[in-house]
Amino acid sequence: MRRASINRETLETGIELELNIDQADALPREIKTGVGFFDHMLVLLAHWSGMGLRLRSTGDLHVDAHHSLEDVGICLGRALEEALGDKKGISRVGWAKVPLDEALSECVLDISGRPYLVYTGDHLLPPLIAGQEKDIWREFFKSLAFNSRMNLHLHFHYGQNGHHLLEAAFKSLGLALRQAVKIKRENLLSTKGALD
Repeated sequence: MRRASINRETLETGIELELNIDQADALPREIKTGVGFFDHMLVLLAHWSGMGLRLRSTGDLHVDAHHSLEDVGICLGRALEEALGDKKGISRVGWAKVPLDEALSECVLDISGRPYLVYTGDHLLPPLIAGQEKDIWREFFKSLAFNSRMNLHLHFHYGQNGHHLLEAAFKSLGLALRQAVKIKRENLLSTKGALD
């Protein structure tokens, strides 16, 4: 069973996270970050990826939600990296386009060991979403990509509603992860024999 637990304490946040890649029902989907809209996005990510996720986060929300989103991204990325282990047999690559009403978002990723984030079309997002600056979402995706050692490309194609654009992005990320972590072979999918 591919699973991981991460506990991380700093002066800005305290995070306890459990991830189960293969058995979503093994963990009750209990996600509490203190940022309601972020909880909603993480529930979507867990559901669409088919993964079990339990997360409790406390943070300096009297400042803003920046540190909480960034640090949850760090912990979720580390948990994904740990749970995947040697990555033998995984499909590695996943992609999905997801619409939500007028919005369309796309995710393409490679669990390659070479972390990178390409994040385009975010000019479509309004300056504030659920009371927070739009840039905190890029910080979350960056932390997730670099700590899971994933090459992550997210693109907002079009849309007018920030909620819809981000929800479509999280759903597409979930679907792409669902594809990428599937065991499809015995060996590592790499001509060089390593993922880094």
